[in-house]
Amino acid sequence: MEYRVQEITAVDEKIRCSRFVLERLTDWFGIAESREAYIQDSTDKVFFCSFDGEQPVGFLYLKETGKDTEELAVMGVLKEYHRCGIGRQLFQAARQRAQQMGYSFMQVKTVQMGKYDDYDKTNLFYLSLGFKELEVFPTLWDEANPCQIYAMAL
Repeated sequence: MEYRVQEITAVDEKIRCSRFVLERLTDWFGIAESREAYIQDSTDKVFFCSFDGEQPVGFLYLKETGKDTEELAVMGVLKEYHRCGIGRQLFQAARQRAQQMGYSFMQVKTVQMGKYDDYDKTNLFYLSLGFKELEVFPTLWDEANPCQIYAMAL
């Protein structure tokens, strides 16, 4: 099934979509202060949302991390919509937009493979999109959550 993916520019709609999705993904976004920071950080970013009818079911936003690099900063898809192609559709839209904006690279950070089953699935997803392992920072977040950075050329 195809879901409608669109770039969102209105601040209030970015907040509505990101809040709707993140508040339902507490396995990954369980710390309220961090979740709120992600929501507020979205307001001035390139932002895509996937809809099932009028309901947001997934979103992502990009942020510049260098003059040539965009980061897939936050991505969330409602659990009941996992494995429906939504994450891939969101990524393709974001990748195309990053290319249009003249970026050469995209990166994404997640918890290193082998720490948690749910994050292992996330790692496999990013690898399936074509990201390559760049570097692991064992204590960037904390010792229990080593930061894996993936990158790809656009």
